[in-house]
Amino acid sequence: MIEPMSIEGYDILVEEFKYLLEVEKPKVAHEKLVAAAQGDRSENADYHAAKEKLRFIDKRLFYLNKMIQNSKIIDPSLHAHMKVSFGSTVHVVNIDTDEEEVYTLCGVLESEPENGLISIHSPLAKAMIGKEQNDEFKVKLPKESKEYEIESIEYKNIFSLKQIIRTKKEFAFH
Repeated sequence: MIEPMSIEGYDILVEEFKYLLEVEKPKVAHEKLVAAAQGDRSENADYHAAKEKLRFIDKRLFYLNKMIQNSKIIDPSLHAHMKVSFGSTVHVVNIDTDEEEVYTLCGVLESEPENGLISIHSPLAKAMIGKEQNDEFKVKLPKESKEYEIESIEYKNIFSLKQIIRTKKEFAFH
């Protein structure tokens, strides 16, 4: 599956991949070797902990590699945003409650639903794609349907809206 993402999102993905491969994995592999040298591995907690960390690192590396291979970098600032697309910030009104909600469509690894950054693959984003200002649309959720009207569409940089930006400290396995 193609994974759309911003330039910044792609850069963080690659940064995490490189950090895990070049720093974290060799460090944990060394910890495993040191623990193995202590003797009996069957009751060696350090050895088993390092072995488990390596397993988690390898799983994460596999996942990140897959995401990198399937990524499609999109610069939303180059689009007019007359219609809802990747990177659009969309102001909608819930027709039933008359409440305004704001969502920005982004990549799955960039999403923060609690902050209005929703994955392009989410049901709400899929229902909005291609819609224009004043268009109405319905979203079918597991327990209900919601109906919205698009008030406005604009562009705001995804990373200017993010509250959580992962750094090398968060890449490490503790």
